[in-house]
Amino acid sequence: MSISNRLYDYLDRHHVKYETLVHQPTLNSHSSALAANIPMHQMAKAVVLEDHEGRRLLALLPASHKINLGKIGDDLCRSFHLVKEQQVYELFGDCAKGAVPSLGESYNMETVFDDLLSEQHDVYLEGGDHSTLVHLTQDEFKRLMQGHRHSRFSAQVFH
Repeated sequence: MSISNRLYDYLDRHHVKYETLVHQPTLNSHSSALAANIPMHQMAKAVVLEDHEGRRLLALLPASHKINLGKIGDDLCRSFHLVKEQQVYELFGDCAKGAVPSLGESYNMETVFDDLLSEQHDVYLEGGDHSTLVHLTQDEFKRLMQGHRHSRFSAQVFH
């Protein structure tokens, strides 16, 4: 497997310039960054949230950080909780379990991104399996994120 079909189609439809980077299989974004030898702050991890009305949101933040649910809730005027793992598997059926692609729009899901990602020269996204990353320049990342909400909703965990 490489990048998910839905992600591939989305990138193709939007004429996105990207590269794929293959690495040893890993279990999470932090490990993917280490395996691919890229800085963790350039690796975007996706966290699937649900608000008090059952609306889902894909939050993107650097793999070196953790999400602050209170902050993102305040910024978007909603209260959020993490979506259960089994529900995430169902939402991303064309992906390996636990390998959530970082472009919610390709799955008809509202997306918000942490401002720290827009400060990076390059951004790497999970491709939908546990061994392929999508490499975007900052210009391409900004183009993909155009129109999406953003704020500073994470706190650094790893250096």
